[in-house]
Amino acid sequence: MKGLSTLSLVFIFLCYTSAAIFLAGFVRKVYEYAVTPSPLKIPTMPAPTTKGGVVLRMTGEVLFFTSLFKGNKWTWIGGYIFHIVFLLIVLRHLRYVLVPTPEVIYFIGPFGIHAGIILVVSAGYLFARRIFVDRTRYISSGADYFALILMALIAATGLAMQFLFMADVSAVKDFMVGLVTFSPVNIPDDHLFIVHLTLVMVLLVYLPFSKLMHAGGIFFSPTRVMVDDCNEKRHINPWDR
Repeated sequence: MKGLSTLSLVFIFLCYTSAAIFLAGFVRKVYEYAVTPSPLKIPTMPAPTTKGGVVLRMTGEVLFFTSLFKGNKWTWIGGYIFHIVFLLIVLRHLRYVLVPTPEVIYFIGPFGIHAGIILVVSAGYLFARRIFVDRTRYISSGADYFALILMALIAATGLAMQFLFMADVSAVKDFMVGLVTFSPVNIPDDHLFIVHLTLVMVLLVYLPFSKLMHAGGIFFSPTRVMVDDCNEKRHINPWDR
């Protein structure tokens, strides 16, 4: 840690702390989902009658958001685009932590930049729906708006570093690789990067305690993962055993 500035020490501590909170919170939440018994047999119809059918159903849910598509086509368009571009952005950012960087990550790079633009637009679309669509506004909370604003700001600051205030990519990569390899170096002297990094840390800390945990919770949703075998097997309430 010798030779590191005070600002660098502060952000190194915050980075490790936010990562630890994210991992611990995510694992704890998934554990709670896994051990919480379901008192009723409540698969959403039409439900699969075999475990293989459940696997196919969940594959469709995870990859294509099939339930959302059936429920509301416009919400599906905005939501699906939002998730796809978010994935591209995450993959693109692997170039800053992997040494050597795989060729496929370099290939994704240009798409990740365009994905950032689309992410801001799609977040704005989803935000507008929560304001102007009565039914959506009724079920929306402050947390829903906060998550969209936070991710839009992360994308916007990242785009600003790409197009307006060019960040020192080498310095950024040195800092990120230093964090991953537990050999930290000074944080780049770039105010916009510091803001961008701070927003990402806020997202990491916030995610395990928010609705964004549907990323892990979907695999434990009783309405999706239960087999419709009520006529073949008796479902006993776990608390009545």
